[in-house]
Amino acid sequence: MSQLYPYLLSTIVGLGIGVIYGFVSVRSPAPPIIALLGLLGMLAGEAGVQWLKGHANVVQAILHEKSFAHPSSDGSANKRDAV
Repeated sequence: MSQLYPYLLSTIVGLGIGVIYGFVSVRSPAPPIIALLGLLGMLAGEAGVQWLKGHANVVQAILHEKSFAHPSSDGSANKRDAV
Protein backbone atom coordinates (compact mmCIF):
# COMPACT_ATOMS: atom_id res chain seq x y z
CA MET A 1 0.00 0.00 0.00
CA SER A 2 2.84 2.41 0.78
CA GLN A 3 4.00 2.13 -2.85
CA LEU A 4 0.56 3.23 -4.07
CA TYR A 5 0.31 6.19 -1.68
CA PRO A 6 2.11 8.74 -3.92
CA TYR A 7 -0.05 7.76 -6.89
CA LEU A 8 -3.28 8.02 -4.91
CA LEU A 9 -2.27 11.34 -3.43
CA SER A 10 -1.29 12.68 -6.86
CA THR A 11 -4.61 11.56 -8.32
CA ILE A 12 -6.60 13.18 -5.50
CA VAL A 13 -4.67 16.45 -5.80
CA GLY A 14 -5.10 16.35 -9.59
CA LEU A 15 -8.84 15.94 -9.19
CA GLY A 16 -8.88 18.90 -6.80
CA ILE A 17 -7.00 21.06 -9.28
CA GLY A 18 -9.42 19.96 -12.00
CA VAL A 19 -12.34 21.11 -9.86
CA ILE A 20 -10.62 24.48 -9.31
CA TYR A 21 -10.02 24.78 -13.07
CA GLY A 22 -13.73 24.10 -13.59
CA PHE A 23 -14.76 26.86 -11.17
CA VAL A 24 -12.30 29.35 -12.68
CA SER A 25 -13.35 28.32 -16.22
CA VAL A 26 -9.83 27.56 -17.41
CA ARG A 27 -9.73 25.09 -20.27
CA SER A 28 -7.57 22.03 -19.85
CA PRO A 29 -4.85 21.82 -20.94
CA ALA A 30 -4.20 25.18 -19.41
CA PRO A 31 -2.71 28.03 -21.40
CA PRO A 32 1.11 27.95 -21.10
CA ILE A 33 1.44 30.85 -18.65
CA ILE A 34 -1.12 29.35 -16.27
CA ALA A 35 0.53 25.94 -16.48
CA LEU A 36 3.99 27.41 -15.84
CA LEU A 37 2.75 29.46 -12.89
CA GLY A 38 1.12 26.34 -11.47
CA LEU A 39 4.37 24.42 -11.77
CA LEU A 40 6.26 27.30 -10.17
CA GLY A 41 3.80 27.29 -7.29
CA MET A 42 4.23 23.55 -6.84
CA LEU A 43 8.01 23.86 -6.74
CA ALA A 44 7.88 26.80 -4.32
CA GLY A 45 5.47 24.95 -2.05
CA GLU A 46 7.64 21.84 -2.02
CA ALA A 47 10.76 23.89 -1.30
CA GLY A 48 8.96 25.77 1.47
CA VAL A 49 7.87 22.57 3.19
CA GLN A 50 11.38 21.15 2.99
CA TRP A 51 12.81 24.38 4.44
CA LEU A 52 10.30 24.34 7.29
CA LYS A 53 11.14 20.72 8.07
CA GLY A 54 14.82 21.58 8.30
CA HIS A 55 14.29 24.76 10.35
CA ALA A 56 11.56 23.70 12.76
CA ASN A 57 13.36 25.28 15.72
CA VAL A 58 13.45 28.69 13.96
CA VAL A 59 9.72 28.54 13.20
CA GLN A 60 8.92 27.51 16.78
CA ALA A 61 11.03 30.36 18.17
CA ILE A 62 9.27 32.91 15.95
CA LEU A 63 5.84 31.64 16.94
CA HIS A 64 6.84 31.63 20.62
CA GLU A 65 8.10 35.22 20.47
CA LYS A 66 4.88 36.40 18.85
CA SER A 67 2.75 34.76 21.51
CA PHE A 68 4.18 36.70 24.47
CA ALA A 69 4.68 40.39 25.22
CA HIS A 70 8.31 41.33 25.69
CA PRO A 71 9.45 44.22 27.84
CA SER A 72 10.84 47.13 25.89
CA SER A 73 14.41 48.34 26.30
CA ASP A 74 13.44 50.64 29.21
CA GLY A 75 11.98 47.70 31.16
CA SER A 76 8.30 48.66 30.81
CA ALA A 77 5.72 46.49 29.09
CA ASN A 78 4.70 47.08 25.50
CA LYS A 79 2.45 50.12 25.04
CA ARG A 80 -0.40 48.04 23.63
CA ASP A 81 -0.42 45.92 26.80
CA ALA A 82 -0.33 48.91 29.16
CA VAL A 83 -4.01 49.85 28.61
